[in-house]
Amino acid sequence: MSFWVLLIGGLVSTAGTGMALGAALGLTGLVILYVFSNGASALAVDAIWNVFNSFTLSAVPMFILLGEILLRSGISERAYTAFSPVFRRVPGGLLHTNIAVCTLFGAVSGSSLSTAAAVGSVAYPEMSRRGYDRDMVVGSLAGGGTLGLLIPPSLSFLIYGALTETSIGRLFAAGIVPGLLIGALFMVYILIRAMQTPALAPRDPQGLPLRQILAGFGQVWPIVLLILAVIGSIVGGFATPTEAAGLGVVIAAVVATIWGDLTPRKLVSAIYDSVLLFSSIGFLVLGATVLALSISILGVPQQILEAVADSGLGAHGILLIVVLIYLVLGCFFDGLSLMIMTLPVTFPLLTGLGFDPIWIGVLITIVIEIGQVTPPVGLNLSVITALTNGEVSLGRVAIATVPYWVIHLFAIVVLTLFPALALFLPDLLF
Repeated sequence: MSFWVLLIGGLVSTAGTGMALGAALGLTGLVILYVFSNGASALAVDAIWNVFNSFTLSAVPMFILLGEILLRSGISERAYTAFSPVFRRVPGGLLHTNIAVCTLFGAVSGSSLSTAAAVGSVAYPEMSRRGYDRDMVVGSLAGGGTLGLLIPPSLSFLIYGALTETSIGRLFAAGIVPGLLIGALFMVYILIRAMQTPALAPRDPQGLPLRQILAGFGQVWPIVLLILAVIGSIVGGFATPTEAAGLGVVIAAVVATIWGDLTPRKLVSAIYDSVLLFSSIGFLVLGATVLALSISILGVPQQILEAVADSGLGAHGILLIVVLIYLVLGCFFDGLSLMIMTLPVTFPLLTGLGFDPIWIGVLITIVIEIGQVTPPVGLNLSVITALTNGEVSLGRVAIATVPYWVIHLFAIVVLTLFPALALFLPDLLF
């Protein structure tokens, strides 16, 4: 009991002072090590070195830089222009384009925020001008942006794999089908709403010949090339995630310079922002590593597992509780911070109950995606609100995103009933 008092009290007291979350986690872990492990705080140094010396973790800053380069290059505008004619006469029109381009951009950015910002900056002004319902527009952008965390390359999978020593290639392969499934469900919802209330999405009576549509897709070949180079090299076993990320950065810089409007100044800005973002993530990883060490040395995961086994709730009952806890915490923490903070307990707990580590990675990623669109912290909501220049309030964006929130929950149920949806592709390729 004294351990839990110190753990919860330490986190609340440190984080409550406004201290950075990484520092709060690390200091709490150091105190626990000092009090309950005979002053073995020095063990934290070795644990931190082992994590930051991980070859897998070195891929994270490269993928962040890749996304930042694409965000500043104007490539999202070209992709949006290429996809727009495809859905011109389908009920929902450009709302479908939002989801399709978010899916495509998510396959090269790895970040939910980058995806929402890149697509939203192009889509919102265009759709507002055409008379689309603004709540539907912002809902599709905030919801579609979450696909950036699930469709590989994903920062969530990279960090999860580095912290749990799980295959990045298998995680990337596992995210493909669930990501496409959730994107398809988003489109089905948009189609139904547009058919019920046509005024939400004015239809363009003028269609384009198939030849022109196919010609438009010719504009996105550089993005396809980038996806194949990054994801294909990892899944195909030709490169490690770090090597593939480095290759992706080089290709992205070349493509964004020739095909987009990347300038040396924008490249420097992308590098600068990437360093800041990775520094914040790295600080979180440092703190979580210390806390995870203190928890594991004391055998807390095993104690929790024994308590769970004695509770009689069963594996799926415990899984439900874990998901509910993530949903509640997602209201107060951003997705990656929440995952890093909770993995020391949830990973050994769920694997001990017999769940596949790859499947757990997909599940946790979907749950933290929900946090991206859950107020008050939901970062996607804030990004989209900023893109509207205050025309749509944060509350309206949150309400408009509720259907996409529900679809994510439905996807969790489907994946729990049919785990093969996430596992068959990794098993096939690896």
